[in-house]
This record gives sequence, C-alpha cells and structure tokens, in this order.
Amino acid sequence: MGIEEKLPAGILLSTVETIVGLSRKSSVWPATFGLACCAIEMMSTGTPRHDIARFGMERFSASPRQADLMIVAGRVSQKMAPVLRQIYDQMPEPKWVIAMGVCASSGGMFNNYAILQGVDHVVPVDIYLPGCPPRPEMLLDAIIKLHDKIRHTPLGANAKRQYSAEEDLALAAPATIEMTGLLR
Repeated sequence: MGIEEKLPAGILLSTVETIVGLSRKSSVWPATFGLACCAIEMMSTGTPRHDIARFGMERFSASPRQADLMIVAGRVSQKMAPVLRQIYDQMPEPKWVIAMGVCASSGGMFNNYAILQGVDHVVPVDIYLPGCPPRPEMLLDAIIKLHDKIRHTPLGANAKRQYSAEEDLALAAPATIEMTGLLR
C-alpha cells in the first residue's frame, strides 16, 4: 500500500515552501570545523555505528563553498574567531550553525582571555548542543531538530515577516547586564 494508491489520479497538492523545505532538509552538507575533543565525537557520527548517511550528510565538506551547515565542535580561541567568521561568510545561503559542546556554546571551563565565551559572538547559532563532549547520538538528535527547523523555514514575504518579528522580539529583550537570576 504505497502513496500512489492513496492519491486520487496521482495528483498531490502542496506549497512551494513545503517542497523547498523538504528538499533543503534532505540535502544538508556539513562543513567540518573540529577544534578540540568534540571533533572526535563529530567524526564518529560518520561511522557505521551511528551512520550520518541516513540523513544524506555523509559528505563532510572541507570547502565552505559547498557546505550549508557548520558544526563548530570544541573551543574557539580569540585567534581562531576571525577564521571561523571568514569560513561562515564563504558558505552559500541558506546556512546553518550547530555549536557542539559546552566550549563552543559558552566557553566551557575555559573562562580566560584566550577562549571565546560562546561561538555566538562570531556567528549566529541555530542549535546549541550541550555536553563535554556530547555523544554522537546527541549530535544526531540536534541534526534531526535542525532538519525540522529547515523544513518549516518560510520563503519570500513570509520569511521577511518572521525575521522582522524575531528582530523586534530580540530588540525588546533586556540587555544581558540588566538580567537578574541565579548568578546575580
């Protein structure tokens, strides 16, 4: 009992956003940016045990011009930050970023002048993946969540509306220095 039996006369109605979302989701090529111990876990997702090829992502690109997902795995030093930004700028649109590990997300245990306290100071991050180091299963779960986000990304006027609403929300948020909570 296939899909052709459920469709009347073989006609399927959909929107362009849905078709583009499904095709983008199924053709994500990651750029490797492994900087520390998290890179070993990222590499192990390509092994047969975890098999990232299930998602059409078996081709880890060394060229940023052929990749649309950057997985930043590990701590980013101040000297490496401009290189990271340059590689991000060379990637074609649309592009996504996963910050893999606590060091990439927030600097981790390296609270000093040499390590960037979160890669989101340099590039916009779509998915934060916690852990020290995070397991390959966690990376696969983050990729599945990113696929869902890619699949539901609006196009055209709908995208402009969503981006302006997100920007207004970000501008209305209080500054980090004004926030109160557990650390204050």
